[in-house]
Amino acid sequence: MDLLTPSFGTLIWTSIVFLLLVFLLTKFAWKPILSAINARETEITDTLNQAKLARTEIAELKADNEKIIREAKLERDAILKEAREIKERIIAEAKDAATLQGDQMIAQAKQAIDAEKIAAMADVKKQIGLLSVDIAEHILKQKLDQPSAQEELVTRVLSKNNLN
Repeated sequence: MDLLTPSFGTLIWTSIVFLLLVFLLTKFAWKPILSAINARETEITDTLNQAKLARTEIAELKADNEKIIREAKLERDAILKEAREIKERIIAEAKDAATLQGDQMIAQAKQAIDAEKIAAMADVKKQIGLLSVDIAEHILKQKLDQPSAQEELVTRVLSKNNLN
């Protein structure tokens, strides 16, 4: 039975060591741990806010892109309508003047329509490309936020390119 009941001296020394340990932990360990936890919480909150902002920006960019596409379609329709009106007028005048001259003017109108169509498509492609680069930039910033992800990317690129 003596093995299970500690002596009075052992209880006092155990209590003193325990209180000393609690004091040391309170003095030196808990404050840094709590400050690290608070810093991490702040960082996570900031990251979540940045993600919300990024989502909002992406939604705005998508809306702007759709608006630009709608405007380009309206402009294209107006240009095509105007080109059709010009074509009809030119055809009417060409029938009066000469069949050969009318055919030449129709060919010129078609070339102008094609050139404007190509220019409008190039502008839309350019804006879509800029939007894609911006989205990729935001995604890379989020994915490479941690140093370990950055190191992994660098290691992967170096192993692919095999620099001498």
